Amino acid sequence: MSFPQAQQPRTAAANPPVQPMASNLLPSDVIKISATDHVPTPERQLTKVAKLIDVSKCIGCKACQSACIEWNDTHPTMEENVGIYENPHDLTPDMFTLMRFTEYQNPGTGELEWLIRKDGCMHCEEPGCLKSCPSPGAIVQYSNGIVDFISDNCIGCGYCVKGCPFNVPRIHKTANVSKKCTLCSDRVAMGQGPACAKACPTQCISFGTKEDMKALAAERVEDLKERGYDNAGLYDPQGVGGTHVMYVLHHRDKPSLYAGLPDDPRISPTVALWKGSAKKLGLIAAGLATVGAVLHGIFAKPNAVTPHEEEEAQELVDDIDQGGDGYPHGHDHSHGHEQAPGATPGKEQ
Repeated sequence: MSFPQAQQPRTAAANPPVQPMASNLLPSDVIKISATDHVPTPERQLTKVAKLIDVSKCIGCKACQSACIEWNDTHPTMEENVGIYENPHDLTPDMFTLMRFTEYQNPGTGELEWLIRKDGCMHCEEPGCLKSCPSPGAIVQYSNGIVDFISDNCIGCGYCVKGCPFNVPRIHKTANVSKKCTLCSDRVAMGQGPACAKACPTQCISFGTKEDMKALAAERVEDLKERGYDNAGLYDPQGVGGTHVMYVLHHRDKPSLYAGLPDDPRISPTVALWKGSAKKLGLIAAGLATVGAVLHGIFAKPNAVTPHEEEEAQELVDDIDQGGDGYPHGHDHSHGHEQAPGATPGKEQ
């Protein structure tokens, strides 16, 4: 049975379509593939999407966490309370998003501010995880900006963790694969928004085209500035080409206040060098070495043995056959053999 397909995945965080639909986020919409240099140009360009998180509206209810767990059918470990509201205490292979709480004493006003941030994959336009991954097809990026992990192709090496400027992916200890938020790519492909956006009771989380989300962010920033937050702004870091998960922050000038959000995230120079010029130079060097070895085998002549060397070798063989020590005639081989005190010359002790 075939289902009708929309021209493009819809992005409304509304109820699913009335009519059944087949997935409309296709392999042909992939624009980047890990450890793959040549990716076919997509026949269509999907509209760039984004999730906007307005931290000024967040009440820390964790409905987004619960929705994420339910939709992805994960089973995060129940941890112990250690005096903070974060539970679990960090992102895990079974917990793709996490509410982080920070108490901040504002030196300007003297007031205590409770800064709450929903942590998870930022879906970078230039993803460091994808760039550092050595496994072909383990990480892909669609033309709408979503970065997705394909567990069947993952080898669990952990390079994506090192390559991520936000320290988001986590390695599953038993399945030995990397996990993170997929921006609910399966829901987006069916015309729905992410589960977290659907569950948020304060509309702190919005989802739609990136242009629409930037316009919404501009309205929220203006409102915050009118309320006294002069440094409010949109967090869409250009060091990674922009992100498809963005924040509206009260203190845009100090992102690190929000549980260590990077001020200026960038792909590690080591990753850029290793997967960039160093990789190309290494391949060139290996190719030249191979060519040199082949040419040497073809054109190099074997080492010639002189008649004098043949005579010396024969003398050694004859001397050994006659019970000699194998040294050439006239060779002083006493050096390095000290005579023991009281020993009879010519006899071993």
